[in-house]
Amino acid sequence: MNALEARNLTVGYGKAVVLRDIGIEVKEGSIVSLVGPNGAGKTTLLLALTGLLPSTGAISYFGEPLATVSVEDRVARGLCLVPERRELFGDMSVADNLELGNFSRWVRGERDTKKTMAEVFDRFPRLRERLDKHASTLSGGERQMLALGRALMARPRLLLLDEPSLGLAPLIVREIFRIISHLRDGGVSLLVVEQNARAALEVSDYAYVLENGSISLQGPAKELAGNPKVIDTYLGRRKAN
Repeated sequence: MNALEARNLTVGYGKAVVLRDIGIEVKEGSIVSLVGPNGAGKTTLLLALTGLLPSTGAISYFGEPLATVSVEDRVARGLCLVPERRELFGDMSVADNLELGNFSRWVRGERDTKKTMAEVFDRFPRLRERLDKHASTLSGGERQMLALGRALMARPRLLLLDEPSLGLAPLIVREIFRIISHLRDGGVSLLVVEQNARAALEVSDYAYVLENGSISLQGPAKELAGNPKVIDTYLGRRKAN
């Protein structure tokens, strides 16, 4: 079953069309990556999928159409976005930022905040150590962990990640993508927008290349990782020893 399916999706800002006739699928329990250059429309696509930008075409989530579903209801159904800038509340503690991620579930009467937070700490022990620290005092890697942890507080079924490796040191990037792989193993479906094509393709099951507002290539991630165009444009050829 598809966790997400978009067909003939067209998105723009005013009269300027950014994406035209996009078709993508995210199978349940899989990681799908979306790679491409700056300005290709990757973030725009995520915003349209979450309902933050208007679009034409069809979007379905676990078989249900989303045309009339509000942003808030999409989140309540488990469709969650971790934005590129992380959008943390810097003057609030780590604990408070995490509790905000649980807000929609709390409104629905689900009172398991402590249990859910404990599960987040199992994935991100560093956050437990910094529980009372303001988010603004965290390192870049810790902020990304907090952004992911806050999203996990909503118990997502489908997680949209926008540039999770942005600005992070290589060791932290590996750790973040290890966590992403573990999320899939735990039953979360993921759509990952990423400029670090090598890291994204290594953990993904399927991938799309977005260029100039259209899908130019798609296929199993391992196949795209061996595609000469992808290697030359996004991976760089490795020198032979």
